[in-house]
Amino acid sequence: MKKYILALVAATIFSSCADKLEITPPNNITDEQIQQLLASGNAEAIKLVMGSMANGMPQLFNFAGISGVGGADMYYSNQGLDMMRNLEGNDIVLGDVSGLSALVGAPEYGFDNFISTSTNKNAVYWNYAWNCINQANKMLNFLTDEIVGTNAFLMNCKARGLVVRAYGYNYLMENYQDAYLQGGKDKLGVMLYDRFSPTQANKPRATSVETYAFIKNDLSVAVKLLTDAGTGHTADVTDIDLGVANFMLARVSVWTGDWAAAVTACDNILNSYPNLMSQAQYGGRNTGTATDPVFLPESNGFLNNASNPEVILGFPVGQSKTYHNAYTNPFGEGNGGVTRVYKRIDNRLYEKMALTDYRKDNFMAEDFGNYTYPSNQTIAFIPKYTNTKFAATHGIGSANKIEVGTVTCYYMRTSEVLLMKAEAQAQLADEAGAKATLNKLLAARTKTGAAPLTVDTYPSMAGLTVLQMVYLQTRIELWGEGGREFYNNKRWNIPVDRTSSQNHLAKITYPVAKMTLEIPEGEMLYNPLAVQN
Repeated sequence: MKKYILALVAATIFSSCADKLEITPPNNITDEQIQQLLASGNAEAIKLVMGSMANGMPQLFNFAGISGVGGADMYYSNQGLDMMRNLEGNDIVLGDVSGLSALVGAPEYGFDNFISTSTNKNAVYWNYAWNCINQANKMLNFLTDEIVGTNAFLMNCKARGLVVRAYGYNYLMENYQDAYLQGGKDKLGVMLYDRFSPTQANKPRATSVETYAFIKNDLSVAVKLLTDAGTGHTADVTDIDLGVANFMLARVSVWTGDWAAAVTACDNILNSYPNLMSQAQYGGRNTGTATDPVFLPESNGFLNNASNPEVILGFPVGQSKTYHNAYTNPFGEGNGGVTRVYKRIDNRLYEKMALTDYRKDNFMAEDFGNYTYPSNQTIAFIPKYTNTKFAATHGIGSANKIEVGTVTCYYMRTSEVLLMKAEAQAQLADEAGAKATLNKLLAARTKTGAAPLTVDTYPSMAGLTVLQMVYLQTRIELWGEGGREFYNNKRWNIPVDRTSSQNHLAKITYPVAKMTLEIPEGEMLYNPLAVQN
């Protein structure tokens, strides 16, 4: 790290300050010079240097370029990693044709050895998480408490790094250890590095308890810094602000059973993000005809953040990664459309949705039939149960169907916060509170003109415990998003069982015990202190 390059820093402004601050042009600036600059107190230069690093932190949630795979690989982006997890569950059906091995994602859908130490389906998750941690630590190296002091700008920078580092470590724990409340608490966590140096000594794995204490401390400090700095909840959804920090704190808290902390974090978010998508904003709508469909992304809140009041963290056209839409859009030119790798809902979950729940309209009730893909005039048959949640026939701002695929993206939204809060309330035996929280979501998901749905009137929830109600509504609301079903199944101890499904092609079972990845062989080979799961 001796020559830590700051390519994002504006060279012209550095040049104007060079004589006074004795700053080397940015392509040659060293760690020692950055430390001297921070100690100088020059606000303009500090913002240039630290701002260039801090501005890169949010993009680690929106990443492409994972080492170990090529650019065309589904494992190249974190959206691709999440998509693979989406396929490793009960609720998503991959395509409708035989010969599954030919479909992108088929090995994951069939649970083909994705956990062993040597498989390339494993190491990419490790590499992505450690890149987040290393990039955060590179910046945090400079931001000691003494340097940061009460400087609001540096407090904000440090908070960003802490949130990203916590995110990386939590990502490792979600994948590389059993769920905390399902036996993982008493097992090993991961190696904890609080600084970056290419020459630092290897470390052994900490315990799970120590690892989560480290993660929670990072997030708690970040929340305090963002509060004390006056950052709060910003209008810019590309920011790492209090909403993002508290979302991560809530997610870690429900994973570890710290239910009161989860409620507190969720309430903080909901006070600033109280609004939910409307029926008009929720998913794709055909404004064309059956033979010439028009699904415009501009009105779909899942594809256009401007139509989604729920977005806590997301990115606009130009910054957004669009891999997820390529994998899920049945009218797209990617692996969710033209090649017939359709993402469909399991009929069992579809049938649990109330008739007056408009989320049910996000899936085709009947076969769509043939669709002609415009770029090469390929005609393919789109079957029943295919999702329109992520459907678009055009790109944002385009009237040309060939330009399909231009969309925004998001990673955190309000509905998930409501569901995490309801789960925590249920676990705290606050059944009335949990039901009230669920009712907010259900009322917002009721078709216009129908009586508001509630936990008492939702047909498939009759006889369920409050916690089971939360599980069901989480599966419905977050279908196809962020690999959430896989991680929730893991922490809820719900195995995969597709045997009674009508439309799953791989009618297999898969136990929760095999959802934990082994430590990759690269770490085992080069870190003599590493212990395998």
